[in-house]
Amino acid sequence: MITREHKHLLDTDARLFQAPFTAKTVQRLEQDPDLAERVEAFVSRFSRLQDTLGDKLLPALLRALGERTGAVIDNLDRAEKLGYIPSVDTWLMLRNLRNQMVHEYIEDPTVLAGALMTAHEQASMLDTVTSNMLGEIERRGWV
Repeated sequence: MITREHKHLLDTDARLFQAPFTAKTVQRLEQDPDLAERVEAFVSRFSRLQDTLGDKLLPALLRALGERTGAVIDNLDRAEKLGYIPSVDTWLMLRNLRNQMVHEYIEDPTVLAGALMTAHEQASMLDTVTSNMLGEIERRGWV
């Protein structure tokens, strides 16, 4: 499941960001259903992968390692210490970014374009986190 979500995000990212995403690009969304669908797919896949990693895989991985799990922030703090995520602050910034992409979708083209470009730049971080966590699982022979 995670490998599929990971692949789908990277594929959509590559198709959507062949050129910089600007406020002018956002203004074309209503007239370009294909572009609008790619934006929706990217936002959805970005959000889904982050949720799957942080809310499902991370607690399961921590439990398998014999670590105590707790509130999301505590789990993220432990993930940072173990080297799975670069920082709790970055992870939380991505969560806020996701919310911004969803809520600003129709409101402000400049804000949406900026949020999408930042998410595009941070997709590589989700790629790294996925590799870090799955790599740990593979190294331990749990798959």
